[in-house]
Amino acid sequence: MAVEILNESGIEVPEDALLRMARHVYARLHVHERAETAVTVVDAARMAELHEEWMDLPGPTDVMSLPMDELTPGSPEAPAEGVLGDVVLCPEVAAEQAARGGHSRDDELLLLLTHGMLHLLGYDHVEDAEREEMFTLQDRLVSEVLGRPAPAPTVED
Repeated sequence: MAVEILNESGIEVPEDALLRMARHVYARLHVHERAETAVTVVDAARMAELHEEWMDLPGPTDVMSLPMDELTPGSPEAPAEGVLGDVVLCPEVAAEQAARGGHSRDDELLLLLTHGMLHLLGYDHVEDAEREEMFTLQDRLVSEVLGRPAPAPTVED
């Protein structure tokens, strides 16, 4: 599975854990081993620029998903193949959210990465039913990697 972690933030992040999480999501959702994803870690200033450029919203955000091919989860018989897209993480925003949620920044980054990857695979949380499906799956995937319950998702102010 082609997962590239690019840390452009100048802040140390758990790259091995992020890679493990991304590969776990790929495996559990039957994404083809040749599918590609880039995970870029940026500082708050760069995230604010990207947030404005891509979403037309001010200020930094925690995670952004930039899909390439419109992939959906595959099956064991027919794994999804293609370029999944990019996930952009901001450890500064993650640290703030983790503090509010009472868990570690690193756990928050795993949660955000999973959230971003699910968006790349077509999951969303606009409607209540979609939200329930996405957040239940997110919780399960993160818990499987952590070996303990996943932290509750935190929401930006």
